[in-house]
Amino acid sequence: MSAPVPAAAPPATPPPATPPPAAARPLPVPDETSGPYWSAAAEHVLALARCARCGSFVLPPDLACPHCRSTDPDYAFEPVSGRGTVRSWTVVRQSGLPGFAAEVPFVLVDVELAEQAELRMIGRLLDGPGVLAGPEPALRLGVPVQVAFEDVQPGVSVPAFTLAAVPGPAVPGPAESSGGAR
Repeated sequence: MSAPVPAAAPPATPPPATPPPAAARPLPVPDETSGPYWSAAAEHVLALARCARCGSFVLPPDLACPHCRSTDPDYAFEPVSGRGTVRSWTVVRQSGLPGFAAEVPFVLVDVELAEQAELRMIGRLLDGPGVLAGPEPALRLGVPVQVAFEDVQPGVSVPAFTLAAVPGPAVPGPAESSGGAR
């Protein structure tokens, strides 16, 4: 009779898989028309195309001005204030684009810029989704915002927004709080 065969050693546990490197965020690819916009953004300046024919700002610039229909708008990029008001927003909870998976959830805002009625721009709200918390959320329709910039790579910045400081009620000075001047 033969000796019992010893049990085979359990297979070695494979080393933990190394997660694939995080996908990089997509970067803007400036062309002849959008180049001045992205160059200004890299300097943390919001510069928009203005039609030389009717004087309206256009975002994004196209082959024809949507305001006067000129097919030769001869756009010039001009710095703008970056101030505006929130028209709408959404919370992005799932990333469909590479490079955003680690950043969800985040808030996208639709902003009407102060320079011109219906001049609208969409961007991330850098204040984060916490602005929607509580009984009196900080993010509401009409709330003022200010442009900010996300530096996504050296020399590449993307316009975004932050909530603007809203002046509170005036705090009475010493003369007013005591019932008048002394």
